[in-house]
Amino acid sequence: MSHPEKKPEAAPFMPFALPEIGEEEIAGVVECMRSGWLTSGPRVREFEKKFAEFIGGNVEAVSINSATAGLTIALEACGVGVGDEVITTPYTFSASAMSAVYLGATPVLVDIDPITMNINPDLIEAAITPRTRAIIPVHFAGLACDMDKIIAIARKHNLKVIEDAAHALPCIYNGKMIGSLDSDATIYSFYATKTITTGEGGMLVTKNPEIAKRARIMRLHGISTDVFDRYTSTKPKWFYQITAPGFKCNMTDIAAAIGLPQLTRADGFQKKRAYIRNKYVEAFKDLPIVLPVENQDSPTSLHSHHLFVIRINDNAPVSRDDFIRIMSEEYSIGCSVHFIPLNLHPFWQEKLGADENDFPVAVDSFKRAVSLPIYTKMTDGDIDRVIEAVNKILS
Repeated sequence: MSHPEKKPEAAPFMPFALPEIGEEEIAGVVECMRSGWLTSGPRVREFEKKFAEFIGGNVEAVSINSATAGLTIALEACGVGVGDEVITTPYTFSASAMSAVYLGATPVLVDIDPITMNINPDLIEAAITPRTRAIIPVHFAGLACDMDKIIAIARKHNLKVIEDAAHALPCIYNGKMIGSLDSDATIYSFYATKTITTGEGGMLVTKNPEIAKRARIMRLHGISTDVFDRYTSTKPKWFYQITAPGFKCNMTDIAAAIGLPQLTRADGFQKKRAYIRNKYVEAFKDLPIVLPVENQDSPTSLHSHHLFVIRINDNAPVSRDDFIRIMSEEYSIGCSVHFIPLNLHPFWQEKLGADENDFPVAVDSFKRAVSLPIYTKMTDGDIDRVIEAVNKILS
């Protein structure tokens, strides 16, 4: 008696990104919860110390609960306020520009370089006005911006430089770790999808002790003294003063307990993402797409490979939107798009008087961009699945 042939089981859905959380992170959180100290405390201090050591360059590290908060606090510490202007890129998440809005300043957008997808430094000077106070370059996907040019422009015009390094850990620019350059501050993100994670969280890094001091005050209500010292002291330390209109964006010890072991694996995580990137580049080199660049003209630089963004050419057999749909529906693989340029969002169109015809390089890149999965929990089988699907769709 013949049996009907079984239909092959559908492959499990592969998400666009997954964090890699190990037993050390879990044990750290459990130990933290049992300790009775949940908010900013000894683990936060340890994380800040080790993060500063990881970056090098005699920096100070100030933990916060998000990169958005870090950008806002850094701008405030640099004196940015009502009526000022801050130059950044339209090809970023909204927080890069919104941090200026929170302080009453206005973002001024500058188009991106068509190869790197980072802010085009050759367009920055034309955007500078008497109201410009700072530049926020965004290291897109983990590729460092042309920081020599950007810092030179900033110094020429007496502007502050605050690096948005949400994608850029670890990232090296001309032999120096991002965060240790001569900018005024650098902001990292530890969101769940980032190169290391604390669930939610971030870090402000600076060589300037005055910026670090101001950031510590502003992250917790503008209180003049260290809350951790007040709560752990065996002597009365109840007195404090509010010295500034601060925010509430300190990191918790629970988050730091995740971040500490994550930091020890940051280099290994980067190597795994670089491995996936190299497999993709070799497999996709003949397809009708633009592949992401590595490190232009600098053998002493290191890409974090937070994202792997391809741009689909007009002569490809499918459009960008159809590609993403087919990857999901037919191959059970999640993709994403980084980013929808700011000038395509209603808020920014109204706020800045921008429209979809502004920043043509950013808009063109967006219309063709797809972010493929590139995360450390991917197996060789997962990588091969992505490679096979992309080649079948685009060949």
